[in-house]
Amino acid sequence: MSDALSPAMLFALGLFAALWLLAGLWATLRGIAMQRRSAFVAGQAERLANLVEASPQLPVIVRADWRIEASERLGRWLGLERGPRNFDELRGLGSGLDAEAHDALRHAILGAQRGAKPFVLSLKPDGSHRTIIVHGAAAPQAVGGPGGVLLWLSDATDGQQALAHARSERDEAMAAFEALSGLIEAAPFPMWFRDTDLSLALVNGAYVRAVEAKSAAAVIDGGVELCETVAGVSAADAADAARAAGSAQMRTIPVTIEGERRIMRVVDVPLAPEGGRVIGVAGYAIDIQELETERGAHRRFVDTQRELLDRLSAAVAQFGPDQGLSFANLPFRRLFALEAEEVAEAPPFARLLDAWREGGRIPEVRNYPEWRQAHVDWFAQAEASEEDWLLRDGTHLHVVAQPTPDGGMLLIAEDKTEQVQLAGARDTLLRVRTATFDNLFEAVAVFAPDGRLHLWNQRFRRLWGIDEPTLAAHPRVDTLMEGLADRLVKPNQISIVQEVIRAATLERQQRGGEIGFADGRYFDFASIPLPDGNALLIMLDITPSRKMEGALRERNEALEAADKAKTAFLSRMSYELRTPLTSIGGFGEMLQAGYAGKLGDQQRTYIDAIMDSVGVLGRQIDNVLDLAQGEAGTLAIERAPVDVKILLEGALADAKLFAKSEKVELVGNIAANLGSIEGDAPRLSRLVAGLLDNAVRFTVPSRKTGARVLLHADGDARGVDIIVSDNGPGMPDAAVAVAKGQQAGTAAGGIGLALARQLVAAHGGTMEVVSEEGQGTLVRISLPRGA
Repeated sequence: MSDALSPAMLFALGLFAALWLLAGLWATLRGIAMQRRSAFVAGQAERLANLVEASPQLPVIVRADWRIEASERLGRWLGLERGPRNFDELRGLGSGLDAEAHDALRHAILGAQRGAKPFVLSLKPDGSHRTIIVHGAAAPQAVGGPGGVLLWLSDATDGQQALAHARSERDEAMAAFEALSGLIEAAPFPMWFRDTDLSLALVNGAYVRAVEAKSAAAVIDGGVELCETVAGVSAADAADAARAAGSAQMRTIPVTIEGERRIMRVVDVPLAPEGGRVIGVAGYAIDIQELETERGAHRRFVDTQRELLDRLSAAVAQFGPDQGLSFANLPFRRLFALEAEEVAEAPPFARLLDAWREGGRIPEVRNYPEWRQAHVDWFAQAEASEEDWLLRDGTHLHVVAQPTPDGGMLLIAEDKTEQVQLAGARDTLLRVRTATFDNLFEAVAVFAPDGRLHLWNQRFRRLWGIDEPTLAAHPRVDTLMEGLADRLVKPNQISIVQEVIRAATLERQQRGGEIGFADGRYFDFASIPLPDGNALLIMLDITPSRKMEGALRERNEALEAADKAKTAFLSRMSYELRTPLTSIGGFGEMLQAGYAGKLGDQQRTYIDAIMDSVGVLGRQIDNVLDLAQGEAGTLAIERAPVDVKILLEGALADAKLFAKSEKVELVGNIAANLGSIEGDAPRLSRLVAGLLDNAVRFTVPSRKTGARVLLHADGDARGVDIIVSDNGPGMPDAAVAVAKGQQAGTAAGGIGLALARQLVAAHGGTMEVVSEEGQGTLVRISLPRGA
């Protein structure tokens, strides 16, 4: 048969085999390509399924027969145990959709199937807080087949909660805004809001009333500003400054409120969302008129209080809530060695303690840090703290620390050094008093206001013969005196003692008396009111004085008789001396006049000396008579106007001859406007002449050359001052004592000085004597103008 195959057949078979091989090869290659394409499509399908699964929206296909095609995620969203396969499985017991939501979804799907009407539903599965938004429409036929509906489900739980929260916040914000608006409207002080161009956009009722406008709209439309321009800054300028600064700006200015000028604190606050631009400027004005008034009153009170504290003797300091020194009065600064500049620096209390420790102004303590902290803690204590500080210089301080309500402290330090010393001195004085009382010559007792015996000395106890236990019981005066009446000569006189004590304790009157004891002793007694309400009874033994009284009385009578005899003798002697002296003077004047013939020079000299001696002796007799009358109190002054200048010039002229003879320079310095006084001219003339005569006589013995006597006189509307001074040896102390009235006379007499003092006193004037040994003497006489 093989032989029968022709080449054509073989060619045909070969060609067929080749074609078959090519066809197999092509099929193999195509299968590989299709396999690859199928793998690619499967990968793409899986990728798309993953994308759909990861998408926040879940696609669901509802076919015409109500079968459902969806992922298992739908079951989880609805709270079902497994993914639903038909529409009825969307419902469950306590899960899935409730009947109302299920029916609503069914009707919406029917509408989409029949009328291709899209819909949106919000569903909430039972037993879940999840909210599902359903977007439905007719599905493409290639996707869902005829009558299919494509649903897109999205979990809107977070969004709905956020939306609900946002709505809640919006409602709360609106409520807060309305409340804030009501609060702003009800605010008693003006408030306003400016928009971005700084024009008024909102004002409250207080603003409208303050500017006396009809309504808020009228204020906004008219741009009525509450604050006028102050120092070139308008209300809009102030708001612009706050906007530029990005923070609240405050100023205090005068503002007219309802026609009344008030001090207001105006605040402009820029409003801007966080990180955003300013949307406006709000402002408000607070009336601080009363605050400023009270602040001024408080400032004045503080100043007055500090001025008062400066006047206190106690050291006072005030510390603020920061424990810094805010005030220290002058005694505090002196006590603790603080300068005003240091107080102004407000040093802390702890630092002051350190400085005081270095200066020795706090007590020495063993553990200073602990002591320091304990005293710093004074600020936190509720009650006041008191301490006594003994400083190393012996100063005793009583320190009181009073915390103040503002967290500060008032520190008071009182120097008790003197009181401590006085307390010690008091104890010593009490002991000294007891010893003194017991050693007094007088009998002393002190009775309290209730009449009880309080203190007594031993002489009082011995005087009355009372035992110590009886006195120690502090008996009342009536009880005490009842048992003592028998010790007196007249027992009824004991009531006088009781009455005297009662008058001193109750009536506060000092009274006294005299009592005699049966043993022959006599006592003067007196009851003296004491400042503490007690009465002091003093009894003095006058028995020796009573014995001397008779002798003194007899001696006094003898002295009076002798004084009368002296006065009579001086008067008679003066008369007896004056009679022959007058005769001598008369005959001398006749000889000077030439009645006995012409006299020679030698004779005239003798006659002049006789007449000078007659004048001197006459003045001495007048002085003796005036002195006697002055001592007897019968010196009569014949007052008449006296020209002082003429009187002094006459006395100066009369004394110049004597001064020249003694080689003493006599100088007069007499003012021209001395005028006149009321006085006895002859006696005043003798007074000045006597002073000049004494000055010349006492200057000569100590001065060989340069002896000088000065008569100086000056006066004013009240009187005249006459001064006689010399540069002699000075007056003896006894003579000065006579001139001052401290002594009746001297061994040399001293009649001139004693008489001068009496004459000056009789004219209502005064005489002053100043004498320095080796320097001279000055006598000043001051005489009044009138009588």
